[in-house]
Amino acid sequence: MKFNVSSKTLYTFASSVSKIISSRNALQILNNFLFELDGDTLTVTASDMENSLVGRLSVTEAEGNGSFCLDARRIVELLKEMPDQGITFDINDQNMEVLITYTNGHYNTVALSGFEYPEHRKAAATDTVTFDCSSEQIIKGIENTLFAVSTEEIRPQMMGILWDVKPDSIVFVATDTRKLVKYVDGTIHPATECSFILPVKGAQVIKNVFAKEDSVRITVTPVSAIFESATFTFDCRLIKGTFPDYNRVIPVSNPYVFTADRVSFLNAVRRVAVFGDGGGGLVKFNFNTSEVILRASDNSLGTSGEERVACDYNGQPINMGFGSQYLVEILSTFSSSDIVIKLADPSRPALFLPGESAPDTELVMILMPMNIGE
Repeated sequence: MKFNVSSKTLYTFASSVSKIISSRNALQILNNFLFELDGDTLTVTASDMENSLVGRLSVTEAEGNGSFCLDARRIVELLKEMPDQGITFDINDQNMEVLITYTNGHYNTVALSGFEYPEHRKAAATDTVTFDCSSEQIIKGIENTLFAVSTEEIRPQMMGILWDVKPDSIVFVATDTRKLVKYVDGTIHPATECSFILPVKGAQVIKNVFAKEDSVRITVTPVSAIFESATFTFDCRLIKGTFPDYNRVIPVSNPYVFTADRVSFLNAVRRVAVFGDGGGGLVKFNFNTSEVILRASDNSLGTSGEERVACDYNGQPINMGFGSQYLVEILSTFSSSDIVIKLADPSRPALFLPGESAPDTELVMILMPMNIGE
């Protein structure tokens, strides 16, 4: 086998595909890429047995067909340091010796046979649901919800993002019981129904690998979801189980409405939290008609902070406490200029909404309050 390929093009594909490789593989062979040459198309595959990621690129001066495996880390590091020019791979099909040459030098290594690479399971032809959407829509759904995914293994169903696929929209949901995010994208029209829980690793791979892709076809099976674009195919094992009924926990009767400049409010939270308790990160809020007063303190260090932020508030004065780290995550995820918070009483969850939403989309977040000891 022999082929020529641009070093930077191959580096882009190899580094993208390498994101699926686990740092602790049960099988040594999974530390390798599987390269397969078919005509003038080269595919690069990586797998961790649960998931697989395949990249396809064109090559020139191709001779022969076949497959071979090379150490992924070494290849990525080599390509990263190479100048942007064509490089030639010459593989001896008999002894699997590999000669990599370019204008200024050459490198020798030994490959493993492609037949040694474990075959990834194939999706069943039946009991599948397929729909299309753009990578931008997918990544927006992931970016709005990923921060709220639970990290507690005692609740495995919450360690991923729920995709609630409806004929005229997709609802993305994540929760860790302290906060919950629901993002509805009505610009997607799957014309089918299904639901699945995408694990964090899968969500991060999609964000990194499919960002520059256009249309993505998604095929959902009982155990996996396959994301396929013109150049990549990602087969991701899904989380088993039933996601909590998210609609039941979203408050519907929070009568007090707070509106403020999002960036000003966010920066005030960040500053006040510096002088608060580094453990719980409690910030106390006193909501009034024209301003909100933020307070935080750490009695063990004798530090405290207080700020006032102008706002519009329609309701009874109320004192509430929130964890600063959760509040910063929520306020940072919104992109609107204003933030709207709907409140009821100090013991009930607060509802966070953007001041304005993009057409046919809805972003709702809820946050449980903390006991302020007053």
